[in-house]
Amino acid sequence: MNMATAPEAPHPASELASGPALSNKGQILAWASWDWGSAAFNAVMTTFVFTVYLTSKAFGGEDSASATLGAALAIAGVAIALLAPVTGQRSDSGGRRKLWLGVNTALVAVLTGSCFFVFPKPEFLLLGVTLVALGNVFFEFAGVNYNAMLAQISTPANIGKVSGFGWGMGYLGGIIALLAVLQLFVQPSFEWFGASTQDSLNIRLVAVFSALWFFIFALPVLFAVPELSVKKAESRLGFLASYGLLVRRIKAIYRTSPHTIYFLLASAIFRDGLAAVFTFGGVIAAGTFEFELKQVIFFAIFGNVVAAVGAMIGGFLDDRIGPKSVIVISLMGLLVAGTVILVLGNGDYVFFGTHWAGSTTFWVFGLFLCLFVGPAQASSRAYLARLAPDGESGELFGLYATTGRAVSFLAPALFTLCITLATPLVAPGAAQRWGILGIMVVLLAGLLVILPVKAPDKTEIATVPLS
Repeated sequence: MNMATAPEAPHPASELASGPALSNKGQILAWASWDWGSAAFNAVMTTFVFTVYLTSKAFGGEDSASATLGAALAIAGVAIALLAPVTGQRSDSGGRRKLWLGVNTALVAVLTGSCFFVFPKPEFLLLGVTLVALGNVFFEFAGVNYNAMLAQISTPANIGKVSGFGWGMGYLGGIIALLAVLQLFVQPSFEWFGASTQDSLNIRLVAVFSALWFFIFALPVLFAVPELSVKKAESRLGFLASYGLLVRRIKAIYRTSPHTIYFLLASAIFRDGLAAVFTFGGVIAAGTFEFELKQVIFFAIFGNVVAAVGAMIGGFLDDRIGPKSVIVISLMGLLVAGTVILVLGNGDYVFFGTHWAGSTTFWVFGLFLCLFVGPAQASSRAYLARLAPDGESGELFGLYATTGRAVSFLAPALFTLCITLATPLVAPGAAQRWGILGIMVVLLAGLLVILPVKAPDKTEIATVPLS
């Protein structure tokens, strides 16, 4: 007997599956060029050069200037956490992903270039930290749209490789930008007006250089990658109403694809640990292992090279064994390398008749840490891109930014706590080494939380309401 059955409702498609069947190499190179250019803001402005300048004695003393910078960045973090998902949602719904990538990138470039007017006087500190904090906000907004484009330029067969290539380009761009800054401004190889240290002209020109570097290398993606195609009619919502839609969509994601939410939470934890590896790596090198500034910069350059190679290798593995496996392997590698650094410290040892110095410990296992950071970062981005419902990547990567900001206090807090607890128990100057334990705890927690989360190919794509 024939029995008529109602057809099953089609499963929602991911944006990746709905994208092009073949990748365009020119679009991939143009997309990765933005990562290359963004290193001028990440590595030069916020990590190694300009924030160091802002926290110098010229601005009223390291302690007070650092506290002011920290407060400004904390406010920026709150703004990012509150606004990133909605800005991603609105660029998705309006088909203006590339437009807002361009607008936010231009704002970052303008704010960065404006740092030229931050003269080395205490009264300019507030201007400086405000410009850097606002730059961080708009940089994160640009990053939401940039990451969302990953599904537009890749396919299910190569998304891991493309994501890893982007991260690798970012690391390599950071190396070249830092070398250029060192040779032209910080320790100039030849005499020119930009090398003048009067009123810190050389450092203020670094800001102009960074703005131009970022803007120029961001242009290719704006010309080569087409604007997002809007595949659904959606009523225009007011800004506050967008939050109501965001809440409804989060509930729908949890109901129809709970492991998407689980991954967002798990990745927030281990990404905080990954960020701490670079944030405190130079501090530990100088404080625990007694590296001089030139040695720290030298290690940073090598570390970026290794991280770039690791990101690209991890990208190839991602497409073959899946992003979850790459993330798990990377976190395990980080835990092993970090534990060895913690246990051996800056002590001298003899292994099989060979002298092993503390500096050797940091060089060898510090570079191992860098090797595993890149794959974890790249595969985390590729993991989420595989789970984004069609046309919703921007909003999902906005949530990715928000969850990351929500727990960004974990590693710094545990790093500080472990040092504080160790201080009365160890010799003077030896407590900083135990801050490594705090970072390892965060990475271990991230590993344990990610283990039960399903891989993307075993996770349903979420069904989200249109309004």
